[in-house]
Amino acid sequence: MSVRKFAPALFLAAALAGTALGATPQYEQSPKQDMKDAGHATKNAAKDTGRATKKTAKKTGHAVKHTTKKAAHKTADKTQEGAQKVKDKTDPN
Repeated sequence: MSVRKFAPALFLAAALAGTALGATPQYEQSPKQDMKDAGHATKNAAKDTGRATKKTAKKTGHAVKHTTKKAAHKTADKTQEGAQKVKDKTDPN
């Protein structure tokens, strides 16, 4: 039997055996990189919280403004209605 005949199969078997045995590199993070990642995560969380706070404050402010205007208009309408009733009662027909 010729070695040339089995050479491709031998190389394929060796490659598969190498990956099966863990020949691929294992990436481990150092404690320093862990601290950097934690710092970035904290920074991003703070930014997200700030954006949420801004959005909520803007939404609440708009709702307060809308409700205040609605109440002011309703009060003005009722005041006008009351003044008209008084005027109708005091005017002689």
